[in-house]
Amino acid sequence: MEIRDPVHGSIPILDAEEDIIKHPFFQRLRNIKQLGFSEYVFPGATHTRYLHSIGVMNVSTLVFDFLFKNQTKDILRLKETLRLGCLLHDIGHAPLSHSTESVMPMVSELKLPKRFEIKNNRQATHEDYTIKSITDSSFTESFKNVKSMFGIDPNAIAELVIGETSDPGYFTVNGINYFPLLHQLVSSEMDCDRMDYLLRDSYFCGVSYGKFDLDWIIDNLKVCEIDQEAYLGISERAISTFDDFLISRFHMFMMVYFHYRAVCLEQMLSRYFATSQEYTIPSDIEDYLDHDDPYLYKILKKSNNHWAQRIVMNSIPRKILETYGENYIDQMDQLELYLKSENIDYIKCSSTGRLSKYYNEESPQQRYPMKVMRESALNKKGIIKNIQDATDLFQKYSESHAVNRIHCDFDTLTTKQQENILKIVQA
Repeated sequence: MEIRDPVHGSIPILDAEEDIIKHPFFQRLRNIKQLGFSEYVFPGATHTRYLHSIGVMNVSTLVFDFLFKNQTKDILRLKETLRLGCLLHDIGHAPLSHSTESVMPMVSELKLPKRFEIKNNRQATHEDYTIKSITDSSFTESFKNVKSMFGIDPNAIAELVIGETSDPGYFTVNGINYFPLLHQLVSSEMDCDRMDYLLRDSYFCGVSYGKFDLDWIIDNLKVCEIDQEAYLGISERAISTFDDFLISRFHMFMMVYFHYRAVCLEQMLSRYFATSQEYTIPSDIEDYLDHDDPYLYKILKKSNNHWAQRIVMNSIPRKILETYGENYIDQMDQLELYLKSENIDYIKCSSTGRLSKYYNEESPQQRYPMKVMRESALNKKGIIKNIQDATDLFQKYSESHAVNRIHCDFDTLTTKQQENILKIVQA
């Protein structure tokens, strides 16, 4: 089987993988757009998580084949586990991606397998649905061919996606535990997911911000062994390329992912969920199959809810103030105080939480930090250090480039209220 991809070209699919890709659980991703509301701004951004997931699997193969020249039976098992981890990293996403996680049930209602049980009950996330889909659903049966051919354990695939394993022996070959490295290729500062979506989102949005040299990055990746554990690393000579990758991602974030209209629509969807019980996400994983973008849009179109109608009409409140970094924070605070004192409804959008997830030193990826290797003719293993010690872009971009915006229905306000707002924002 072969898939023609406008970004990577021809992508081969193994015969043993066909049942997985053709299964309704994976086919559901055909109807979930990669960028949610971004198509309201970039009409070409109608690409789906289906093709993106296949693209991530393809990138993971290119990376793995470069890092592992001698592919024994055990290494091939790890390769296929990685391919499937990358293919299925988005399998649990709800309609419009992250926007709908607020209406997911409590995680206890999913009845996850004991191996993945959550001790402290909380609201479920798309990762919980990913675990359930892979390990305990009708989808699980589709792994029988890869299990027969490669010895694949669906539980190991799920663990690779979430970043925790109770069976490191599955990922250990010749005394080296490759779980950290493989998880980093699924989710880290420079994983296969980001390598695909930056190029893909740039292509479909019609912008150039996310373009980077994929071949050069792959050619400079390294396997860094520390205390019998393997980590993903990059050659010190390619640090500037890594910086360029981070900057490309930042530019895409600012110009595409955090575009004011798409983000405001997400906030409006949250308002809809808060004021209506018309849509909820089921805990039954088989019922979850029905929940894709068209399913949710159909409910929104039929709804009499104020926010649902505005989402369908792409009618967002007017943006009345936008601040960058730490500049004009006092002005933002002053405007909020005034709006609250007048009981004026407003929507505030902030990039801080989203940006820090990828750029500060406390990001989730730091459990398995990416490495930098300085190679030397006198030291075959090289000198290894954490990526944060080689570039300051993480800290630089964590706070200094934060964006805050306030939206309200300015035209519906009284003349006096409009004048007072203008005095604040034009000061």
